[in-house]
Amino acid sequence: MLRFIAGRLIVVLSVGLTLSIVTFFLLNYVIDPAQAIAGEDALFEEIEQIREQYGFDRSITVRYFEWFTGIFQGDLGESYYWNKPVISLLVDRAPETITLALMSVSVTILISIPLGIMAALNPNSLIDRIALGIAVTAQAVPNFWLGLIMILIFALAFPIFPVSGDKTLFHFVLPSIVLGASSVPAVMRLMRTGLLDVINSDYIRTARSSGFYGWRLIFNHALRNALLPVVSVLAVQLGNKFGGSVITESVFAINGLGRLALESILGADIPTVQILVFVFAFTLSPSPFDSNIKVLSLTSSCFSLPISISPLIK
Repeated sequence: MLRFIAGRLIVVLSVGLTLSIVTFFLLNYVIDPAQAIAGEDALFEEIEQIREQYGFDRSITVRYFEWFTGIFQGDLGESYYWNKPVISLLVDRAPETITLALMSVSVTILISIPLGIMAALNPNSLIDRIALGIAVTAQAVPNFWLGLIMILIFALAFPIFPVSGDKTLFHFVLPSIVLGASSVPAVMRLMRTGLLDVINSDYIRTARSSGFYGWRLIFNHALRNALLPVVSVLAVQLGNKFGGSVITESVFAINGLGRLALESILGADIPTVQILVFVFAFTLSPSPFDSNIKVLSLTSSCFSLPISISPLIK
């Protein structure tokens, strides 16, 4: 197990190293850092002075190794656009993104799991079709369009929620619904498939023959085994929310990492963009523990079968 985790960690670190090299070289070749700092109307002498002041006249390889070694020393660079250390920008903006990610996953759980349970308990029925229709619709609707519609209905036509901002948790309700809706289809379908497999298993038939029916059978015996793979997928979805909040944060004017990335790209802020790409890559890349979660889930499921059946035998 430790060897497997170490192997996955090496893969993740290799992906991060490769991505950092590609991002650094592309950003520095596409954008002239000295020109970005000086501005479009700057004179040639001013641009050359900035190039020499910031060390842009050195080779790109030397600058990359200086930047990369600085990461391990806690120096993430200085933002050209904000005139602040990049690490302070991350510390200031990260709480909003973390709050949005956690609330959006909570929305996903509250919508997808009940829909999946209802669809599994009524397969090939009208309820099943409606649940699948809701899931397909949630997957097809773009985040920016859904966000604008939610603002028009629940913030302007019926002023229940704030239009934008991040001052209180109340401001995160609409963006959490928008961001969480995109994960509903995958979790709902997995919940439905998993619960159908568990319901048709032998130990559930044993439970029925022993007098267990209805919601007692579902919650006490079937649901806890069906939820094991769902937990693994939710962990992956949580990482996706950290790196996939750019559009939602921009629509609702939330000062998180996603909006910081958009503003840094528009402002040609290369150091901030480099670190944000690095951070988002790690949140979106497969965790070294994802497969272990699935393995442990299957193992726990196998060991939980006797636990579920043992009260019935007694």
